[in-house]
Amino acid sequence: MAPGGQEFDSVVRLVGVQKYFGAVHALRDIDIAIGRNEIVGLIGDNGAGKSTLIKVMTGVLAPSAGKIYIRDREIPQSEYSVRMAHDLLIETVYQDKSLADKQPLWRNFFVGRQITDRFGFIDIKREKEIAQRILIDVIGFRGVGITVDSTVSKLSGGERQGIAIGRAMHYNADLIVLDEPTAALGVAEVRKVIDFVRRIKSSGRACIYIEHNLAHVHEVADRLVVLDRGRIVSEINPRQMSVNELTEYLIDLQHRG
Repeated sequence: MAPGGQEFDSVVRLVGVQKYFGAVHALRDIDIAIGRNEIVGLIGDNGAGKSTLIKVMTGVLAPSAGKIYIRDREIPQSEYSVRMAHDLLIETVYQDKSLADKQPLWRNFFVGRQITDRFGFIDIKREKEIAQRILIDVIGFRGVGITVDSTVSKLSGGERQGIAIGRAMHYNADLIVLDEPTAALGVAEVRKVIDFVRRIKSSGRACIYIEHNLAHVHEVADRLVVLDRGRIVSEINPRQMSVNELTEYLIDLQHRG
């Protein structure tokens, strides 16, 4: 059962999706379904089409052809947008672009979604109470160093990712897309992010995890989808292929014409 309580076979499904940028065929015959309660690692070399695929899936770009289904309902291409994706409980967490540095945490949780009283004023007390609950219950921050009044600029990279992931979980996203969440992080910070990704799954949600570091995504993914030159070329069970074997496989792909 999904967080919203509804039954469906997949959170998002793309069928026969193509994407052209002028003469460049960026996505070719993409068929992919993201099921409930699974972490899907999306891997491939630079230019393989990972970002384009995610942008089509989350309403940033319209496909040139093909169909998009969300919870088994076909979404008209002309209507699909980032706002609609949010309304349909799909959230994307971008590396270092998801939070406002100079704002306290509680304000970051409610950007564009402020809680107001009957006079239309922001209910700061209520927002802080909810932010505190998110910090402790959703993200698991129980240390004394971080409060709802902490500014984002004071947080480590891993903590920032945790806040952004926690916000997406609070808004009951069925699917959370993580775009390079461990880029430029130290070892301890990476561990924090991996733990946050595991929380997504344990809460009953789905996650697409785009990652260059194969060891990170291999550790946490239930399934690895490999893109090469705009095509999905394989799906891999990480328990059946080591990180070294996966690395060799991707290198071999690049050497094939």
